[in-house]
Amino acid sequence: MNKGLTTEAAEAAVRHAQFGKLPERIRFEDMTEAAEAAPAGGANGSYDPEGSWKYYSCLALDLGL
Repeated sequence: MNKGLTTEAAEAAVRHAQFGKLPERIRFEDMTEAAEAAPAGGANGSYDPEGSWKYYSCLALDLGL
């Protein structure tokens, strides 16, 4: 009988030496973060009719049709 390690046991030992154990699980509570939202109607949410043309995209307008 073979007193050495079997092939499967040797491969498992190599994997364990290379990768070790799995990292510990991260709880869902540790993955989320609560943050205050900016109030609506602030400086970033205001409508600018003079500058709204910059964000308008139309293929016919781009082609000059």
